[in-house]
Amino acid sequence: MSDSLIHNLTFDERGLITTIVQDNETNEVLMAAYMNAESLARTLQTGETWFWSRSRQELWHKGATSGHTQQVVDVRLDCDGDALLVRVNPHGPACHTGENTCFFRGKQEMSTPQSKETEVKNNPKVETAPSPLSLVNVAAMDLGILLQNLYKLIQERKDQRPEGSYTSYLFNSGLDKILKKVGEESAETIIAAKNTDLEDGRTQLTSEISDLLYHLLVLMVEREVSLQDILNELNNRAGKPASR
Repeated sequence: MSDSLIHNLTFDERGLITTIVQDNETNEVLMAAYMNAESLARTLQTGETWFWSRSRQELWHKGATSGHTQQVVDVRLDCDGDALLVRVNPHGPACHTGENTCFFRGKQEMSTPQSKETEVKNNPKVETAPSPLSLVNVAAMDLGILLQNLYKLIQERKDQRPEGSYTSYLFNSGLDKILKKVGEESAETIIAAKNTDLEDGRTQLTSEISDLLYHLLVLMVEREVSLQDILNELNNRAGKPASR
């Protein structure tokens, strides 16, 4: 696809076009994202995928921080010119959870909130306990149990470092990487909170707060701060007048 064809594509009112990314070897659909004219041009020029982040309102190079880049093999447009198919050779998982594809959830899981550590649902060590990642109604669970299970799981990931785990990747990358992710998720939470669309904004904010909580737990495990430490601090503050 030449750069001149970019101008003949049908972008939406925000200047974006839906983009499906597919594994060139297996034909597995890896992810769905959005491109604008600039990110498409960079994709064509660099041979690696670039997208437009609607939440951060900025270009992002897939794999720039994780190293999980996607080498572009082919770019195709659909019959109406309003969607793109990008065939790639992936260098690592496409999904931020550590899964090879973002489309790993079946229909039975569509209504269940997900965490960065979705693979825990197959971990026999936590199958008998209320897990934040198993197919349960999280709203009916005790938040303390959920946080305890997730904290325990993150601690196990730090100790065992299983390959393909997003949490292992964070610990292997070190404290600076973890702090960077906490900062990024904090910024994305702020951006989501500014969304004036009540329904969409609430959904987006819920997702970003969940991401932020997860990365804060990773930071706590890395710096050996326990949930009990946090609880004790909150209890110490209870009933105290606000300082000025």
